Amino acid sequence: MTDNDRESDSDVSPSVQIERPHNGETGTAERLALNRTGSFEWDLDARTLDIDVAGLLVFGMDPRTRSPRPRDLINRLEPAERTRLELTFDDAIATGRNSYSIHFQVPLADGTHQWTHIQARILRGDDGRAHRVIGVVRDATAEVTHSAFVLEMEKRRQRQTSIVERTTSALSRAVTVDDVTAALTGPGGMARLGADGLALAVVENTALNVIALSGNAPESITEIASAGLDPRFPLADTVLTGRPRFLTSVATLVRRYPALEPYMDDMHFRAAAYLPLVAQARSLGGLALFYREHTTFNADERNLCLGLSAIVAQSLQRATLFDEEREFATGLQSAMLPRRIQEIEGGEIAVRYHAAWSGRQVGGDWYDVIALPKHRYGIVVGDVEGHDTHAAAIMGQLRIALRAYAAEGHPPATVLARASRFLSELDTDRFATCTYAQVDLPSGTVRVVRGGHFGPLIRHADGRVGSPHVRGGLPLGISTDFEDEEYPETRLDLVPGETLVLYTDGLVEEPGADIDDGVSALIQEVSAGPTHAQELADHLSDRLWERWGAGDDVALLVLRRSPDPGSPRAPRLHQYIHQADPEGLSDARTIVRQALEDWNMAELADDAELVTGELLVNVLLHTEGGAVLTLEVLPEPVRRVRLSVQDRSSVWPRRRSPGETATSGRGLLLLDAVAARWGIEPHGEGKAVWCEIGPSPRSASASPARRSKPQPAAMPVESAQTEEPEAPGARTESAGEEC
Repeated sequence: MTDNDRESDSDVSPSVQIERPHNGETGTAERLALNRTGSFEWDLDARTLDIDVAGLLVFGMDPRTRSPRPRDLINRLEPAERTRLELTFDDAIATGRNSYSIHFQVPLADGTHQWTHIQARILRGDDGRAHRVIGVVRDATAEVTHSAFVLEMEKRRQRQTSIVERTTSALSRAVTVDDVTAALTGPGGMARLGADGLALAVVENTALNVIALSGNAPESITEIASAGLDPRFPLADTVLTGRPRFLTSVATLVRRYPALEPYMDDMHFRAAAYLPLVAQARSLGGLALFYREHTTFNADERNLCLGLSAIVAQSLQRATLFDEEREFATGLQSAMLPRRIQEIEGGEIAVRYHAAWSGRQVGGDWYDVIALPKHRYGIVVGDVEGHDTHAAAIMGQLRIALRAYAAEGHPPATVLARASRFLSELDTDRFATCTYAQVDLPSGTVRVVRGGHFGPLIRHADGRVGSPHVRGGLPLGISTDFEDEEYPETRLDLVPGETLVLYTDGLVEEPGADIDDGVSALIQEVSAGPTHAQELADHLSDRLWERWGAGDDVALLVLRRSPDPGSPRAPRLHQYIHQADPEGLSDARTIVRQALEDWNMAELADDAELVTGELLVNVLLHTEGGAVLTLEVLPEPVRRVRLSVQDRSSVWPRRRSPGETATSGRGLLLLDAVAARWGIEPHGEGKAVWCEIGPSPRSASASPARRSKPQPAAMPVESAQTEEPEAPGARTESAGEEC
């Protein structure tokens, strides 16, 4: 047919018959018609369309009509479908494709829509130009409808799979019962479960303990559960019978459980599922899920809820067992560590132990504080290899042995040597690291030894943190096996107001990171932390132990010597100057000047700063250690300042007579010229050189210690004497200067 609508004798008549083959078999055309599938041929050059009866029926046209023009079929479609069909055809022609396929909707006379599918082939000439299109058109309603149903089923399946996978993933990381509740009620917990509210209760004796309540869950469920396992209420009924309860409305819920009627005002949901939590044939508790929208709980949804309850039950059982083991481990560890740390005179001390968040949480880290004769204290921090009950048992024995050796009064080096021998004789292949120190708080003397362990940190009064060099020996146990029980002793000075920190590796180790980075982080936190020992210990635990993930146990000991600030009328300060600190001398001068200005004695700052430099330079140049500088105000009888520099040298200075060209030896002359009084006094193992700067008392003119003031020396004082040799294996961290 042509576009001129010419009618011919070949027009389809009302009594169109589909011819059968002469052998009586069903022909191809008949089979296509029975399947509502027709064929067509479209002559693009002649603009004619030949379509069979089945094809007309697919388009909803009367088969008795003549063959339609292409435009007649196109115009039957709604605008959106018409545009989509035209674009598909035009794109196939323009891109040179040989076929195209499309699904579209055809409106029918009864007002419904029929899904129709065209599969066509484009016939082209040698020049590539399209001349004809032949193809089939069929009713695809059943196929598309079935596909939509399948897609909906697939969406539902994917949603259920996603719920199970996300819930399983979240609970797989839960270690404790608190972790389980956090995974269920934390961010995204409700979305993972596909519910709007949740209540989780565990059986405790004869009652239910609600350990998690979130979202749209009624708060009254806590009150109901605490009353006991009463079958008149749904959650308890579920736990007692082991059968789930699915309620599609509040009315249905109350009809089944009339005891809930007084609590109806608290029920802001439309459906609920009460699920038993059973693991290894043991009832652990119950899980209630609440939904704001109407839910029918079909078979798939019920299976999903039961699957979720099984996952929660397994996680809850695993977490409960872990918590029980942790409680056992904590009790064992507490029995191994000191029950109480005594208060110390002249300072404050804080200890912390944190178990690892994995395994049984039994570790080999320990701390101890030991009272020694002459008002001294022994402090120790150590770590036995391993994280198990064997490590804890070894730690307990080693701690007691080391405590006994220290209490006998042995020097620190002997204490560690004997402890190493004791560990080597035990039936174990474990070793231990340890740092032990004897502390004399009245004098500030600290004697430190270490065996394969971290050395101490010292926070100075101004907030700076030092890591003094402490020579060490081999770990305990190993040193005896290698017949090398040498533990060199290092002497440190703890100035009033300074803090000593001992720690184990769990405080500075981060998986995959350099240990030096952890130590640097610790130094920063010690510097920035609070002043008092207890507060500083909490600060370090919070900022570092949890920061590294708490994968290792930690022992921490913080000892602070009480500050000595003097009084408002007679203030005092102390400062340690380390020999290896290039800025120490300059900082000390600045501190002295600033203190005098703060005390309204700025007129004495120049002389005090000059004397400070002279005394400290002599110590730093001619000894193997540092010095302790003390500056204080003497209010009576005349307000002046006293400056003292303490060292560990027992050699006293002597007056020298330098020549005109000498570059040293004028220190005492300078002290004579500037100070009102000065002197030398023994102090512990060393001495202290002191001087007073300011107006002299009335009787000062008769004092032999006062000399006429010569011109100040241009060069710092230097002693002709040398430092006494130290004991073998000892290192002096705070030693004396020579004037």
